[in-house]
Amino acid sequence: MGNYFNRHRRLRTNASMRALVRETYLHAEDLIYPFFVVEGENKKEEIASMPGVYQLSLDNVHKEMEEVVGLGIKSVIVFGVPNEKDEKGSQAYCDTGITQRTISQIKESFPELVVIADTCLCQYTNHGHCGVVENGQVLNDESLELLARTAVSQAKAGADIIAPSNMMDGFVSAIRHGLDEAGFIDVPIMSYAVKYASAYYGPFRDAAHSSPQFGDRKTYQMDPANREEALREAQSDLEEGADFLIVKPALAYLDIIRDVKNNFNVPIVAYNVSGEYSMIKAAAQNGWVDEKAIVMETLIGMKRAGVDLILTYHAKDVARWLKED
Repeated sequence: MGNYFNRHRRLRTNASMRALVRETYLHAEDLIYPFFVVEGENKKEEIASMPGVYQLSLDNVHKEMEEVVGLGIKSVIVFGVPNEKDEKGSQAYCDTGITQRTISQIKESFPELVVIADTCLCQYTNHGHCGVVENGQVLNDESLELLARTAVSQAKAGADIIAPSNMMDGFVSAIRHGLDEAGFIDVPIMSYAVKYASAYYGPFRDAAHSSPQFGDRKTYQMDPANREEALREAQSDLEEGADFLIVKPALAYLDIIRDVKNNFNVPIVAYNVSGEYSMIKAAAQNGWVDEKAIVMETLIGMKRAGVDLILTYHAKDVARWLKED
């Protein structure tokens, strides 16, 4: 008489069998590589809290993009770090700003590379907030005009996608109208639609020199305790004209990624943020974890949760590992 129970292990007997029934895959085309560009020349300075990630001067960007393209990565996102900051972040929408010059240079040399422009004011303002500040308050509507100007300036420079990350109410609508009026009707918006006020952003602020000089960003970024609010944010951005939706951070918000994926039929992007990256790097450097194994497991978990694209500082390593495998 047989044993009547399910033998799930039959489909795990060897590597070939496991590959045959594998449900989720990660490809180099799924990755978006973020990098930081600073003013000056001959600079390649490692960010202490983000091992393997550098601030690059514009003259070093070409070599970086050669490596990215050679690894099969199809998309990058540019974070410019200006020398000059002021109350309204004017370098963000300056046509000769560091971000605009970087975008133009990349598109001239690598026209096939999809270049995404991060559209925010925080690294350009002397107060470090993502909008106009008056009497200690971040003003919503007054910030929208500057964000739209920034997006148009980035599109003029050649950006293929605008990725606004500021979390002002109505920012997608303002940017969509600004782009359309300027003739950029075909430039899509990759909205940071669901962006939490997270402790995972710490190392990024070292990289982009964007820490708030007072207070925090909890009046405009989302409360980590909230789930249903994420769907309201995503719905608003789609109604205003977003073409992609970003959930940020990723690891502590995989449930949110799945909710957004289940409810909205547009490409979903996870931002595997700096703190998530740095924790793995620190553990790997101490010999506590197998870096390749844990990075690949982490990113496949994001894909399994429902994302189509992953914005990650691990991108070059992952693309290299995928080639090796």
